[in-house]
Amino acid sequence: MDNDKAQNPTPSFTDLMGAMAAVHAAQEPFFLGRLGAHFGADARALPVVAEEFPPSEHPNFQLAIETHLRDGGFTSELLGVSGGDMFRGVSLPDLLSPPPAMPGVGGAPPSQGPVQYRNVRLDEERVIACVASGLYLLGRGDDRFALLVRGPSDGGFRRSQLTVEVMARDNERAQRLLAELRVLMRRLNVYRSRVVILSEATDVFPAATKIELHSLPQIARDALILPQALLARLERSTIGFSRHRESLLASGRHLKRGLLLYGPPGTGKTLTAMYLASQMRDRTTLLLTGLGVKLLKEACAMARSLQPSLVVLEDVDIIAQDRESPDASCRSPLLFDLLNQMDGLAEDTDVIFLLTSNRPQALEPALAARPGRIDLAVEIPLPDADCRRQLLALYGRGLSLRGDDLAPLIARTEGVSAAFIRELLRRAALFAADAGRGTAVGEEHLKEALHELLVDGGPLTRSLLGAQAHRPS
Repeated sequence: MDNDKAQNPTPSFTDLMGAMAAVHAAQEPFFLGRLGAHFGADARALPVVAEEFPPSEHPNFQLAIETHLRDGGFTSELLGVSGGDMFRGVSLPDLLSPPPAMPGVGGAPPSQGPVQYRNVRLDEERVIACVASGLYLLGRGDDRFALLVRGPSDGGFRRSQLTVEVMARDNERAQRLLAELRVLMRRLNVYRSRVVILSEATDVFPAATKIELHSLPQIARDALILPQALLARLERSTIGFSRHRESLLASGRHLKRGLLLYGPPGTGKTLTAMYLASQMRDRTTLLLTGLGVKLLKEACAMARSLQPSLVVLEDVDIIAQDRESPDASCRSPLLFDLLNQMDGLAEDTDVIFLLTSNRPQALEPALAARPGRIDLAVEIPLPDADCRRQLLALYGRGLSLRGDDLAPLIARTEGVSAAFIRELLRRAALFAADAGRGTAVGEEHLKEALHELLVDGGPLTRSLLGAQAHRPS
């Protein structure tokens, strides 16, 4: 029998079927087999629910999934996923039936590989390693889930969103798991009660939101040299509202409010805003400056989800300036977008909008057309004689100021800003050091510094230091 088989090499039908089965098994996508074994069914027949999140939510999602796996009674396995094209990455359907490669797009069919992580730096002390490409196989009782994470990519042409896809035995189970994760993301949000600076990263396409966490310095109340009645009114409209939030809600009062600080440059509007923020540590503070004003929609969405919150928008007159540009291609509806975003928040939303402006006249027409968006407009004025005396004492700390009578200097600095007085004392200290006097600043050094700023520096220096209103004698 063996001799007959050796003399007749033609394979039998059984051999052919076995070989074909082996080839088919070798060609079957790895993940199709793993998912089929995980669910105990053909994974191609199961529903997939996808949800996209802003890239800023990546660390929140990572904390949520880790917490849910630890506390939610799950068994889990994390598999690495490699391949996919450079634009959209890999989807769950791709794992089951890999799409053909697209010429010129790059990438490769999905395959098992190492789990890819992306470090997200929150501040100098905290970095969260977030899964950038990975497949979670989850079990909870009789339920089975597959959860694919596809994080935003960095550099060049990029995927700008965090995408999470969930496969389950039915749509309801998949939706429930996503809802549970969203609840945890809100509860564990890394930005809550922090100072968040939003700006636009323009070195990638499409442009992305850049988020940085900062810590506010503790600003003492006596560092604000303002008329006391004015400062008390500001504190009552911000810190006071925060302190009595529950009482105001119980009486049916609305919490959403808008404040405008306006006045000449250098008078301390930014310092005042930072002082108010530092006194409301339980609030999430969102700062928008420069190109960050384009991120109003995202900032307001974050403010809503992280309330109580404070949105600080500096130099808001620049937004109005864009609107008034004679070049039609440069016009921007950002000011009206801001007002619309404020309108879009419910009255009981605990969000304070704090705006600063050097040119309130540029804002007045739009604000007058939408009454009630700004509840309080406060001028931060140039310092009067008493405030200038206090500023000299504040910025003169660490110096031995000689000359008991500062009245002539106070008189000569009428119409200058707080920023001007700070620079005046810095230059006077330099003149004293050059003269070998150390920190002993005399009247002659103050006169030299004042002459250099007001006369030698010319109109531009006076303008840059907020002394436009001063008339040099």
